[in-house]
Amino acid sequence: MTDDPARGAPMTPLVLLHGFTQTGECLGPLARSLAQDREVLLPDLGGHGSAAALAGLDCAGNADMVAAQVPLADWFGYSMGGRTALHAALDHPGAVRRLVLLGATAGIRDEHERAERAATDESRARRVESEGVQRFCAEWLEAAMFAQLPEWARFERERTSNTPEGLAGSLRNAGTGSMVPVWDRLAELTMPVLCLAGGDDSKFAETAEEMADAIGANAEFCTIAGAGHAAHLERPDDTTGVVRRFLDS
Repeated sequence: MTDDPARGAPMTPLVLLHGFTQTGECLGPLARSLAQDREVLLPDLGGHGSAAALAGLDCAGNADMVAAQVPLADWFGYSMGGRTALHAALDHPGAVRRLVLLGATAGIRDEHERAERAATDESRARRVESEGVQRFCAEWLEAAMFAQLPEWARFERERTSNTPEGLAGSLRNAGTGSMVPVWDRLAELTMPVLCLAGGDDSKFAETAEEMADAIGANAEFCTIAGAGHAAHLERPDDTTGVVRRFLDS
């Protein structure tokens, strides 16, 4: 742990979890800023970066893997990383002091919609296997949810360092379509939780607010004005400020 210079007490480490096609290095300014006064851990999730060979892990399995290495930490997860952090808090509550979820969901509740998403994830998995990572990532970044990403935040080098097998496995095992919904477990969370979304990311903003309501009085809901899905990369200063205030409160 890093000492808090103001209080002379050790500060809790912070785990930051990336989204699909990224690696831990893609947390960008958020990680660099928070690392100024606390220990920041940037693990690669299954199928990505140094964990490419672990593409068979689902979000719960990824949570188990990281929690086994970090006895106690604050956790931040973005998108796929948010679903992983949520599983860590549910399955390893003693390892999570505070939880920040950005652009995350507790799963797709409707069975038909979930099956449709699983089919979409399978189609994407086959496409990355047939087309290769470079073409797949270029198409992935053309999605409307990434329209507001600045050029520096595309992290194309990091994304294209992933393997077709790793990304395909992640889609099949840790995609939203394969995730068993955990909405009925959200009230189990007793640690402080911050549910975040970009203000322009209407779908996930609505989901974040619904999740905060389901968690209860220990949860907060907040949006980052002028940001889309990747708020921590589109509005890094604003997002870092919100996250820092929550972690230090």
